[in-house]
Amino acid sequence: MAIFSRLTGKQARAEAAIEAAALRSDRFRQEREGDWRRLEAVVTRMEAGRLRKISDADVLELPVLYRTVASSLSVARETSLDAATLAYLEALVQRAWFLVYGPRTTLWSWLARFFGGEWSRAVRSIWPELLVALALMVAGTVIGWQLCAADPDWFYAMMPGQPGDLRVPGASHAVLKGTLFGKQGQDGLSVFAAYLFSHNAGVAILCFALGFAFGIPPVLLLIQNTTMLGAMLWLYHGQGLTLDVVGWLSIHGTTELLAILLAGGAGLHIGRSMAFPGTRSVLDAAAAAGQRTATVMAGVVLMLVAAGMLEGLGRQLIDSTPARLAVGYGMLAFWLAYFFLLRRVPAGSETE
Repeated sequence: MAIFSRLTGKQARAEAAIEAAALRSDRFRQEREGDWRRLEAVVTRMEAGRLRKISDADVLELPVLYRTVASSLSVARETSLDAATLAYLEALVQRAWFLVYGPRTTLWSWLARFFGGEWSRAVRSIWPELLVALALMVAGTVIGWQLCAADPDWFYAMMPGQPGDLRVPGASHAVLKGTLFGKQGQDGLSVFAAYLFSHNAGVAILCFALGFAFGIPPVLLLIQNTTMLGAMLWLYHGQGLTLDVVGWLSIHGTTELLAILLAGGAGLHIGRSMAFPGTRSVLDAAAAAGQRTATVMAGVVLMLVAAGMLEGLGRQLIDSTPARLAVGYGMLAFWLAYFFLLRRVPAGSETE
Protein backbone atom coordinates (compact mmCIF):
# COMPACT_ATOMS: atom_id res chain seq x y z
CA MET A 1 0.00 0.00 0.00
CA ALA A 2 2.85 2.35 0.84
CA ILE A 3 4.53 1.53 -2.48
CA PHE A 4 1.31 2.28 -4.34
CA SER A 5 1.02 5.60 -2.54
CA ARG A 6 4.58 6.57 -3.49
CA LEU A 7 3.94 5.65 -7.16
CA THR A 8 0.75 7.66 -7.17
CA GLY A 9 2.59 10.62 -5.66
CA LYS A 10 5.35 10.47 -8.29
CA GLN A 11 2.79 10.24 -11.07
CA ALA A 12 0.95 13.23 -9.70
CA ARG A 13 4.15 15.26 -9.48
CA ALA A 14 5.09 14.29 -13.09
CA GLU A 15 1.67 15.32 -14.34
CA ALA A 16 1.95 18.57 -12.44
CA ALA A 17 5.38 19.24 -13.96
CA ILE A 18 4.06 18.55 -17.47
CA GLU A 19 1.10 20.83 -16.87
CA ALA A 20 3.37 23.57 -15.54
CA ALA A 21 5.68 23.24 -18.56
CA ALA A 22 2.73 23.46 -20.93
CA LEU A 23 1.43 26.50 -19.07
CA ARG A 24 4.87 28.12 -19.18
CA SER A 25 5.13 27.38 -22.91
CA ASP A 26 1.70 28.86 -23.57
CA ARG A 27 2.51 31.99 -21.55
CA PHE A 28 5.87 32.35 -23.32
CA ARG A 29 4.19 32.06 -26.69
CA GLN A 30 1.36 34.48 -25.88
CA GLU A 31 3.79 37.15 -24.68
CA ARG A 32 5.91 37.05 -27.83
CA GLU A 33 3.70 35.65 -30.55
CA GLY A 34 2.83 39.09 -31.90
CA ASP A 35 6.43 39.75 -32.91
CA TRP A 36 6.74 36.27 -34.40
CA ARG A 37 3.67 36.70 -36.57
CA ARG A 38 4.75 40.15 -37.67
CA LEU A 39 8.20 38.90 -38.69
CA GLU A 40 6.69 35.90 -40.47
CA ALA A 41 4.38 38.17 -42.47
CA VAL A 42 7.25 40.44 -43.52
CA VAL A 43 9.48 37.50 -44.45
CA THR A 44 6.72 35.78 -46.43
CA ARG A 45 6.02 38.93 -48.45
CA MET A 46 9.70 39.57 -49.14
CA GLU A 47 10.24 35.95 -50.23
CA ALA A 48 7.28 36.25 -52.59
CA GLY A 49 8.65 39.51 -54.04
CA ARG A 50 5.65 41.57 -52.84
CA LEU A 51 7.78 44.42 -51.55
CA ARG A 52 5.15 47.07 -52.27
CA LYS A 53 2.87 45.51 -49.67
CA ILE A 54 5.47 45.96 -46.93
CA SER A 55 5.26 49.21 -44.99
CA ASP A 56 8.28 51.36 -44.34
CA ALA A 57 7.90 50.70 -40.62
CA ASP A 58 8.10 46.93 -41.16
CA VAL A 59 11.21 47.28 -43.32
CA LEU A 60 12.91 49.42 -40.70
CA GLU A 61 11.86 47.05 -37.91
CA LEU A 62 13.04 43.91 -39.75
CA PRO A 63 16.49 43.71 -38.06
CA VAL A 64 14.91 44.38 -34.64
CA LEU A 65 12.23 41.76 -35.19
CA TYR A 66 14.88 39.28 -36.32
CA ARG A 67 16.93 39.80 -33.16
CA THR A 68 13.80 39.57 -30.99
CA VAL A 69 12.76 36.26 -32.50
CA ALA A 70 16.35 34.94 -32.35
CA SER A 71 16.34 35.82 -28.63
CA SER A 72 13.04 33.97 -28.23
CA LEU A 73 14.58 30.93 -29.87
CA SER A 74 17.54 31.06 -27.52
CA VAL A 75 15.22 31.21 -24.48
CA ALA A 76 13.06 28.41 -25.88
CA ARG A 77 16.10 26.18 -26.22
CA GLU A 78 17.33 26.94 -22.71
CA THR A 79 13.96 26.30 -21.08
CA SER A 80 13.17 23.19 -23.16
CA LEU A 81 9.84 24.41 -24.47
CA ASP A 82 7.66 22.21 -26.65
CA ALA A 83 9.12 20.81 -29.86
CA ALA A 84 6.54 22.50 -32.09
CA THR A 85 7.48 25.97 -30.83
CA LEU A 86 11.17 25.25 -31.24
CA ALA A 87 10.72 23.97 -34.80
CA TYR A 88 8.62 27.02 -35.73
CA LEU A 89 11.13 29.49 -34.29
CA GLU A 90 14.13 27.74 -35.87
CA ALA A 91 12.53 27.83 -39.33
CA LEU A 92 11.47 31.46 -38.95
CA VAL A 93 14.90 32.61 -37.74
CA GLN A 94 16.60 30.79 -40.62
CA ARG A 95 14.33 32.41 -43.20
CA ALA A 96 14.79 35.86 -41.68
CA TRP A 97 18.58 35.47 -41.50
CA PHE A 98 18.83 35.15 -45.28
CA LEU A 99 16.87 38.38 -45.69
CA VAL A 100 18.81 40.34 -43.06
CA TYR A 101 22.34 39.01 -43.55
CA GLY A 102 22.21 36.86 -46.66
CA PRO A 103 23.34 37.76 -50.20
CA ARG A 104 21.56 40.69 -51.76
CA THR A 105 21.77 39.43 -55.34
CA THR A 106 20.25 36.57 -57.26
CA LEU A 107 22.27 33.95 -59.10
CA TRP A 108 21.66 35.68 -62.42
CA SER A 109 22.74 39.07 -61.14
CA TRP A 110 25.89 37.48 -59.65
CA LEU A 111 26.68 35.86 -62.99
CA ALA A 112 26.11 39.17 -64.79
CA ARG A 113 28.50 40.91 -62.38
CA PHE A 114 31.05 38.09 -62.59
CA PHE A 115 31.21 37.98 -66.38
CA GLY A 116 30.56 41.72 -66.72
CA GLY A 117 33.94 42.71 -65.32
CA GLU A 118 34.60 41.14 -61.92
CA TRP A 119 36.49 38.14 -63.28
CA SER A 120 38.53 40.11 -65.81
CA ARG A 121 39.39 42.73 -63.19
CA ALA A 122 40.61 40.02 -60.80
CA VAL A 123 42.81 38.56 -63.54
CA ARG A 124 44.33 41.95 -64.34
CA SER A 125 45.03 42.55 -60.67
CA ILE A 126 47.56 39.68 -60.60
CA TRP A 127 49.32 40.52 -63.88
CA PRO A 128 52.88 40.48 -62.40
CA GLU A 129 52.40 36.89 -61.26
CA LEU A 130 50.89 35.99 -64.62
CA LEU A 131 54.05 37.18 -66.38
CA VAL A 132 56.16 35.05 -64.02
CA ALA A 133 53.90 32.03 -64.61
CA LEU A 134 54.14 32.54 -68.39
CA ALA A 135 57.94 32.66 -68.19
CA LEU A 136 57.97 29.43 -66.16
CA MET A 137 55.71 27.66 -68.66
CA VAL A 138 57.87 28.75 -71.60
CA ALA A 139 60.97 27.60 -69.70
CA GLY A 140 59.36 24.23 -68.99
CA THR A 141 58.52 23.74 -72.67
CA VAL A 142 62.08 24.59 -73.71
CA ILE A 143 63.52 22.28 -71.05
CA GLY A 144 61.34 19.39 -72.19
CA TRP A 145 62.37 19.91 -75.81
CA GLN A 146 66.08 20.23 -75.02
CA LEU A 147 66.19 17.19 -72.74
CA CYS A 148 64.55 14.99 -75.38
CA ALA A 149 66.83 16.40 -78.08
CA ALA A 150 69.88 15.52 -75.95
CA ASP A 151 68.60 12.05 -74.98
CA PRO A 152 65.37 10.58 -76.44
CA ASP A 153 64.98 8.39 -73.35
CA TRP A 154 63.82 11.50 -71.52
CA PHE A 155 60.65 11.32 -73.62
CA TYR A 156 59.51 8.20 -71.79
CA ALA A 157 60.09 9.86 -68.43
CA MET A 158 57.95 12.87 -69.35
CA MET A 159 55.11 11.39 -71.36
CA PRO A 160 52.44 9.02 -70.00
CA GLY A 161 52.79 5.59 -71.53
CA GLN A 162 49.70 3.92 -73.00
CA PRO A 163 49.45 0.35 -74.35
CA GLY A 164 49.91 0.40 -78.12
CA ASP A 165 50.77 4.09 -78.16
CA LEU A 166 52.36 4.98 -81.51
CA ARG A 167 53.75 8.33 -80.36
CA VAL A 168 57.29 7.29 -79.44
CA PRO A 169 60.76 8.35 -80.59
CA GLY A 170 61.59 6.74 -83.90
CA ALA A 171 58.00 6.65 -85.19
CA SER A 172 57.68 7.45 -88.87
CA HIS A 173 56.08 10.53 -90.40
CA ALA A 174 53.08 8.54 -91.59
CA VAL A 175 52.49 6.95 -88.18
CA LEU A 176 52.65 10.23 -86.30
CA LYS A 177 50.48 11.97 -88.86
CA GLY A 178 47.95 9.18 -88.49
CA THR A 179 47.58 10.01 -84.79
CA LEU A 180 46.54 13.55 -85.67
CA PHE A 181 44.19 13.05 -88.61
CA GLY A 182 41.51 10.61 -89.68
CA LYS A 183 40.28 7.64 -87.71
CA GLN A 184 43.59 5.87 -87.29
CA GLY A 185 44.55 5.55 -83.64
CA GLN A 186 41.38 7.31 -82.44
CA ASP A 187 40.90 5.04 -79.41
CA GLY A 188 44.41 5.59 -78.11
CA LEU A 189 44.18 9.28 -78.90
CA SER A 190 40.95 9.57 -76.91
CA VAL A 191 42.58 7.97 -73.90
CA PHE A 192 45.56 10.28 -74.17
CA ALA A 193 43.37 13.37 -74.61
CA ALA A 194 41.29 12.41 -71.56
CA TYR A 195 44.51 11.94 -69.60
CA LEU A 196 45.77 15.36 -70.67
CA PHE A 197 42.54 17.05 -69.61
CA SER A 198 42.36 15.40 -66.18
CA HIS A 199 46.09 15.92 -65.63
CA ASN A 200 45.98 19.61 -66.56
CA ALA A 201 42.86 20.19 -64.47
CA GLY A 202 44.63 18.63 -61.50
CA VAL A 203 47.71 20.77 -62.09
CA ALA A 204 45.61 23.93 -62.24
CA ILE A 205 43.91 23.16 -58.94
CA LEU A 206 47.17 22.20 -57.24
CA CYS A 207 48.91 25.35 -58.47
CA PHE A 208 46.31 27.40 -56.64
CA ALA A 209 45.82 25.19 -53.59
CA LEU A 210 49.55 24.93 -52.85
CA GLY A 211 50.27 28.61 -53.30
CA PHE A 212 50.25 29.06 -49.53
CA ALA A 213 53.68 27.34 -49.41
CA PHE A 214 55.21 30.70 -50.43
CA GLY A 215 54.60 29.97 -54.12
CA ILE A 216 57.25 27.23 -54.44
CA PRO A 217 54.96 24.30 -55.46
CA PRO A 218 53.28 26.32 -58.27
CA VAL A 219 56.72 27.10 -59.73
CA LEU A 220 57.65 23.41 -59.82
CA LEU A 221 54.25 22.33 -61.15
CA LEU A 222 54.25 24.87 -63.98
CA ILE A 223 57.70 23.79 -65.15
CA GLN A 224 57.04 20.06 -64.76
CA ASN A 225 53.71 20.20 -66.58
CA THR A 226 55.01 22.04 -69.62
CA THR A 227 58.01 19.74 -70.06
CA MET A 228 55.42 17.28 -71.39
CA LEU A 229 54.38 19.84 -73.98
CA GLY A 230 58.01 20.37 -74.96
CA ALA A 231 58.56 16.62 -75.35
CA MET A 232 55.53 16.26 -77.61
CA LEU A 233 56.53 19.22 -79.77
CA TRP A 234 60.05 17.76 -80.10
CA LEU A 235 58.68 14.39 -81.22
CA TYR A 236 56.45 15.78 -83.98
CA HIS A 237 58.99 18.39 -85.03
CA GLY A 238 61.40 15.59 -85.85
CA GLN A 239 59.01 14.40 -88.55
CA GLY A 240 58.07 17.83 -89.89
CA LEU A 241 54.67 17.89 -88.18
CA THR A 242 55.21 20.82 -85.83
CA LEU A 243 52.40 22.97 -87.22
CA ASP A 244 50.03 20.00 -87.38
CA VAL A 245 50.54 19.03 -83.74
CA VAL A 246 50.24 22.66 -82.69
CA GLY A 247 46.92 22.77 -84.51
CA TRP A 248 45.75 19.56 -82.86
CA LEU A 249 46.69 20.87 -79.43
CA SER A 250 45.41 24.40 -79.96
CA ILE A 251 41.70 23.48 -80.28
CA HIS A 252 41.46 22.94 -76.56
CA GLY A 253 45.05 23.65 -75.53
CA THR A 254 44.92 27.43 -75.79
CA THR A 255 42.02 27.53 -73.33
CA GLU A 256 43.45 24.76 -71.14
CA LEU A 257 46.97 26.16 -70.93
CA LEU A 258 45.63 29.65 -70.31
CA ALA A 259 43.58 28.22 -67.42
CA ILE A 260 46.75 26.67 -65.98
CA LEU A 261 48.53 30.00 -66.44
CA LEU A 262 45.80 31.80 -64.48
CA ALA A 263 45.81 29.16 -61.73
CA GLY A 264 49.59 29.31 -61.51
CA GLY A 265 49.49 33.10 -61.32
CA ALA A 266 46.86 32.89 -58.57
CA GLY A 267 49.01 30.47 -56.57
CA LEU A 268 52.08 32.66 -57.02
CA HIS A 269 50.09 35.71 -55.93
CA ILE A 270 49.14 34.02 -52.67
CA GLY A 271 52.72 32.89 -52.14
CA ARG A 272 54.12 36.36 -52.80
CA SER A 273 51.57 37.96 -50.47
CA MET A 274 52.61 35.59 -47.69
CA ALA A 275 56.34 35.99 -48.31
CA PHE A 276 56.10 39.80 -48.49
CA PRO A 277 53.05 40.79 -46.41
CA GLY A 278 54.21 44.38 -45.91
CA THR A 279 52.59 46.05 -42.90
CA ARG A 280 49.94 43.34 -42.57
CA SER A 281 50.27 40.02 -40.79
CA VAL A 282 50.94 36.94 -42.90
CA LEU A 283 47.43 35.60 -42.26
CA ASP A 284 45.78 38.90 -43.20
CA ALA A 285 47.86 39.13 -46.38
CA ALA A 286 47.02 35.53 -47.30
CA ALA A 287 43.31 36.11 -46.65
CA ALA A 288 43.22 39.21 -48.84
CA ALA A 289 45.08 37.45 -51.64
CA GLY A 290 42.84 34.40 -51.30
CA GLN A 291 39.70 36.48 -51.72
CA ARG A 292 41.12 38.13 -54.82
CA THR A 293 42.32 34.92 -56.44
CA ALA A 294 39.18 32.93 -55.58
CA THR A 295 37.40 34.94 -58.28
CA VAL A 296 40.16 34.03 -60.73
CA MET A 297 39.83 30.34 -59.85
CA ALA A 298 36.05 30.37 -60.27
CA GLY A 299 36.69 31.41 -63.87
CA VAL A 300 39.47 28.84 -64.26
CA VAL A 301 36.98 26.06 -63.50
CA LEU A 302 34.68 27.38 -66.23
CA MET A 303 37.62 27.56 -68.66
CA LEU A 304 38.53 23.94 -67.96
CA VAL A 305 34.95 22.89 -68.65
CA ALA A 306 35.04 24.86 -71.92
CA ALA A 307 38.38 23.22 -72.81
CA GLY A 308 36.90 19.78 -72.22
CA MET A 309 33.98 20.56 -74.52
CA LEU A 310 36.29 21.94 -77.20
CA GLU A 311 38.49 18.86 -77.00
CA GLY A 312 35.57 16.44 -77.10
CA LEU A 313 33.82 18.09 -80.05
CA GLY A 314 36.62 19.84 -81.93
CA ARG A 315 38.92 16.84 -82.23
CA GLN A 316 36.15 14.76 -83.82
CA LEU A 317 34.56 17.41 -86.02
CA ILE A 318 37.61 19.36 -87.23
CA ASP A 319 40.22 17.41 -89.18
CA SER A 320 42.35 20.07 -90.85
CA THR A 321 45.23 22.04 -89.41
CA PRO A 322 44.11 25.52 -90.64
CA ALA A 323 40.65 25.04 -89.13
CA ARG A 324 42.12 23.78 -85.86
CA LEU A 325 44.46 26.75 -85.66
CA ALA A 326 41.58 29.12 -86.40
CA VAL A 327 39.47 27.66 -83.59
CA GLY A 328 42.31 27.44 -81.09
CA TYR A 329 43.75 30.88 -81.60
CA GLY A 330 40.32 32.37 -82.05
CA MET A 331 39.54 31.15 -78.53
CA LEU A 332 42.84 32.58 -77.31
CA ALA A 333 42.02 35.96 -78.86
CA PHE A 334 38.58 35.84 -77.24
CA TRP A 335 39.99 35.17 -73.76
CA LEU A 336 42.69 37.82 -74.04
CA ALA A 337 40.20 40.39 -75.31
CA TYR A 338 37.88 39.59 -72.42
CA PHE A 339 40.59 39.79 -69.77
CA PHE A 340 42.49 42.82 -70.98
CA LEU A 341 40.09 44.84 -73.12
CA LEU A 342 36.89 44.55 -71.08
CA ARG A 343 37.21 47.40 -68.62
CA ARG A 344 33.61 47.84 -67.49
CA VAL A 345 33.37 47.66 -63.71
CA PRO A 346 30.04 46.58 -62.20
CA ALA A 347 28.13 49.17 -60.21
CA GLY A 348 29.09 49.17 -56.57
CA SER A 349 32.47 47.53 -57.18
CA GLU A 350 35.79 49.10 -56.42
CA THR A 351 37.61 50.59 -59.38
CA GLU A 352 41.00 49.53 -60.57
